[in-house]
Amino acid sequence: MRETMKIRAVELGEYILQTGATVRAAAKVFKISKSTVHKDVSERLRYDNPQLYRKVKKILEKNKQERHIRGGMATRRKYKGEA
Repeated sequence: MRETMKIRAVELGEYILQTGATVRAAAKVFKISKSTVHKDVSERLRYDNPQLYRKVKKILEKNKQERHIRGGMATRRKYKGEA
């Protein structure tokens, strides 16, 4: 079981690195919970692949800084009727 978690953490990290995806988007693609994605890329990846972890961490920090903008845009689309 432990080996599959390591593999999943690396796959998630590579996916986020390639696409710039948010935790929520990665969770949807891999069909797992957001908390599992977050645990994999922030805890497991740190020990299993530190180099990939540092790169993914930068992307997640950028996404975190931009989330209030994305939320505002979603609200705007909602009230404009664009869904």
